[in-house]
Amino acid sequence: MKKYAKIVQTDVRGQIVIPKEVRQDLNIESGTGFYMYIIENEGILLKLIPLKELHEHSHIVKEIEINADKINVKKENLDQSLQNYKKQGKGNIHNIT
Repeated sequence: MKKYAKIVQTDVRGQIVIPKEVRQDLNIESGTGFYMYIIENEGILLKLIPLKELHEHSHIVKEIEINADKINVKKENLDQSLQNYKKQGKGNIHNIT
């Protein structure tokens, strides 16, 4: 595992930029998805989600549907994303996040 001694900061919207060399080493492209874990009193951990077809992530979609209110996701936005996926005939997890 490579270590990167990089300091990144959030912008006014709370977004961070992953340094270019990290993106290149991990093959991170626009739309790449991540699981985000909160490490108590430490920070966050991002885990790369391998790009797979949406149907392979149906358990995640179901979990989002069940917990939509708790995680502040509007069900109509999720439904619209799923409809867009179905129209395209294929897609990746980033189509629904």
